[in-house]
Amino acid sequence: MAPMRREELQAAQAPLKERYRSDPGAAVVRLRAEGELGGLGVSCSVETGRALIEAGLHPASGGDGSLACSGDMLLQALVACAGVTLRAVAINRGIPISGGRVVAEGELDFRGTLGVDRDAPVGFRRIEVRFELEPPPSAEVREQLLAATERYCVVYQTLTRGVPVTVS
Repeated sequence: MAPMRREELQAAQAPLKERYRSDPGAAVVRLRAEGELGGLGVSCSVETGRALIEAGLHPASGGDGSLACSGDMLLQALVACAGVTLRAVAINRGIPISGGRVVAEGELDFRGTLGVDRDAPVGFRRIEVRFELEPPPSAEVREQLLAATERYCVVYQTLTRGVPVTVS
């Protein structure tokens, strides 16, 4: 697949932006993820649209490592969203980024998840995202790219801003 050009991205986004300006309600989309609880063992299968992912316990909480860990999947979603967002920003601004990597690392204390220590948090204590861009942009351009990526990345904003989640 050939790299997307600025004009192509702007042409794809322009009618959407115009529609959302004139009809803000059209911009509200409800995304949905669904899983099927595994009949054997501790697992849940999630359809991603491209593949079926079976998630299970991380080895630090009793899993054998053969199934995807939902914590890894959260970091993968962050990497995917941040990478796509950075690429879109770079293309729209005419910044030549031909490759590189996005890495997300998170730290968990499994004492919380396993109920070993009620004071230990359940969930990530810290997540770090790192971009290794090719060719490396100047410090000023890099800061602009990172600021725009933080601003427009759905997963990043959801994690850092927090949203109400209900369970029923």
